[in-house]
Amino acid sequence: MKIYTKTGDKGQTSLIGGTRVPKYHLRIETYGTVDELNSYIGLIMCQDIEAHDKQLLKEIQDRLFTVGASLAADPEKSKMKIPDLHDTDVILLEEEMDAINETLPPLKHFVLPGGNTVVSYCHIARCVCRRAERLTVELAENSFVDERVTVYLNRLSDYLFVLARKLNKYFNAEENIWIPRV
Repeated sequence: MKIYTKTGDKGQTSLIGGTRVPKYHLRIETYGTVDELNSYIGLIMCQDIEAHDKQLLKEIQDRLFTVGASLAADPEKSKMKIPDLHDTDVILLEEEMDAINETLPPLKHFVLPGGNTVVSYCHIARCVCRRAERLTVELAENSFVDERVTVYLNRLSDYLFVLARKLNKYFNAEENIWIPRV
């Protein structure tokens, strides 16, 4: 089987369900951003971090594929069974953040991205996640989007922030806090 189909050579692509749309369509931009986020999650997993964090990130990657499939489907024409997000997917992120926060000093300042490379990757992933969330919210204004997708992306960006803080502590890096000029 060839990877290339040549069906997109004129700037069109197909949604699940067969609808052809321009490659700049908001739905394409949205699930493309989720794919970009998934790649950054993979980059974080390649770092020297704890096995528990790697396993959770792998599960997050699976959920992001679910999100991508949901966003890639034409809500009016697709008859394909798409995997769903579950409330437990959001709860898992919340419980993980609660557990991590128990081990961290209280947050008293805004945190600037940085500290070390893996922490910076977490902040980049968090920013891409926020962009995916904004695009999803915009898409949902004009087309069906499962509301759990938006909730999951919102919680995932929070998780990535907390993971960055955890990894700063794990690597004994100083947290890069913002002290505004006055």
